[in-house]
Amino acid sequence: MKKTLVKALLALSACTAALTAPTTATAGDWPLAMGDYWEVTGVHLKDGAALTYAEFLAKEWKADQEFAKSKGWIKGYLLLSNAYPRKGEPDLYLILMTDRIATGPEGEKRNDEYLAWRKKTDAQLQKESGNRFEFREIGSSMLLQEMKFK
Repeated sequence: MKKTLVKALLALSACTAALTAPTTATAGDWPLAMGDYWEVTGVHLKDGAALTYAEFLAKEWKADQEFAKSKGWIKGYLLLSNAYPRKGEPDLYLILMTDRIATGPEGEKRNDEYLAWRKKTDAQLQKESGNRFEFREIGSSMLLQEMKFK
């Protein structure tokens, strides 16, 4: 049994090494190019809360995204509804598109600019986010990168 497990692990290691090892193809031969980043947040709505959350999205969330877009922090944003959610899947997906991820200092500067624009403190924003728990729950968050064909 132990020998079989060791052989299986060695085979798996060899396969992994083969997949990650550099090939003879040069960068110019690779058929894909890295594109924009898509931040996807999955939102689960609580029973009877769709209108309340829709109003929040249409007013505050949209205004936040328009501000970020005007500053060049994001390229765009989408709100998608899951028309046929299976058990455990989010009801909505909030999507932000950007060409790059902000560095630490840049992120802090953006946060300061956002707080000044919103005329609120981090503590106020945290409290407001917690209040939204009454009608929604964040179920997932992903950072995807678009791959473009050359």
